[in-house]
Amino acid sequence: MTYFNNIKKIAYEGPNSTNPFSFKYYNREEKINGRSMEEFMRFAVSYWHTFTGEGTDPFGQGTMVRPYNNLTGIDLAKARVEASFEFFEKLDVPYFCFHDFDVAPESDSLSETFKNLDVIVPMIKEYMKTSKTKLLWNTANMFSHPRWVHGAATAPNADVYAYAAAKVKKGLEVGKELGSENYVFWGGREGYETLLNTDMKLELDNLARFFHMAKDYAREIGFDAQFLIEPKPQEPTKHQYDFDVATGLAFLQQYDLQDTFKFNIEANHATLAGHTFEHELHVARINGMLGSVDANQGDMLIGWDTDEFPTDLYSTTLAMYEIIKNDGLGSGGLNFDAKVRRGSFDSDDLFYAHIAGMDAFAIGTKVAQRMLEDKVLEDFVADRYSSFREGIGLDILEGKADFHKLEKYALELDVVKSNKSGRQEHLKAILNKYLLETISEK
Repeated sequence: MTYFNNIKKIAYEGPNSTNPFSFKYYNREEKINGRSMEEFMRFAVSYWHTFTGEGTDPFGQGTMVRPYNNLTGIDLAKARVEASFEFFEKLDVPYFCFHDFDVAPESDSLSETFKNLDVIVPMIKEYMKTSKTKLLWNTANMFSHPRWVHGAATAPNADVYAYAAAKVKKGLEVGKELGSENYVFWGGREGYETLLNTDMKLELDNLARFFHMAKDYAREIGFDAQFLIEPKPQEPTKHQYDFDVATGLAFLQQYDLQDTFKFNIEANHATLAGHTFEHELHVARINGMLGSVDANQGDMLIGWDTDEFPTDLYSTTLAMYEIIKNDGLGSGGLNFDAKVRRGSFDSDDLFYAHIAGMDAFAIGTKVAQRMLEDKVLEDFVADRYSSFREGIGLDILEGKADFHKLEKYALELDVVKSNKSGRQEHLKAILNKYLLETISEK
């Protein structure tokens, strides 16, 4: 059975194309730092938003029109696998991602849930044999069911903690069987609502114990995927332990996990933390912890995780600026953790949305690469900090200065050298110039 009958394989046709089912800027063969766009950007489709999302919101039922909507249970799960690989092939995307709950229905008992996975995972594996699409990462859903109301690895209930460990153990086994290149830990409900009823030290210690057990079991079964933590603030709990990259990094360093994990950074989560997307990427990059990206965007007027498809060219440009400086994402990729809007309910909209996102990142990549080649920002930043390349500034960097030496130097100054202008507006104008030149090319 086919599910997207009117869609052919999406090809690059260039910016002059009027075919809506074509890439205007994403040319998978175009080179970025010696690698093709496909190899460098490593796009992935999120299984949950794309194939299980129903378009519900707090005030309304689902609106998504899908050819498998008449099915339920394991039959529905099988149809989604069939549809997903047809979608991957027609979009010609190299990766996909999923939670365990996305691909196989969760039953009342854990053993039945595992049996469902044991039906679906071999089916996925069989499709992967003839598909170019690989598994970028998998993870466990430990936030939807009421059992997770107080968390999973930070729950005050040891039974819930054990249940979570069993799910992650199974997830690691599934990841190994399907050749997943990463395994993601998203905190979900790992946090608290009020300190009036919370033992924060115990919860953080237990979370670290959980991660160490996961690391040990992965080594035991020979699963060498990169472990990733995905920071997210505020929601669904009021105080999330994985608030942002800086908070997550401090946790990893505190519990001797910094060599095991990197970060999976989501644009919309950065917004909710009060940061820009590029800020979170930058903090991860300069600490050697940039692992993968959940590519989406939020609505600046809505304080919620809206998971919109990324079309903001400023954001994609500045994101790719960091990713190119990181020499790519290693085993990670650009996963579209994004959902079509509730009013975009046709199956065709899934293609429109992914094309828009892939083109937006392709433009961002082209602009960022040109700016880096021309060193427009690097040269400006280097000049701004030039006082640290000689004299007392160089002594500071080389560890040859202390307070005595700095005080003596300061007292002997007739005048402090004038600060240099940051020229923020000028730099934004330069960014505009590169952006407009790139998208105006034919």
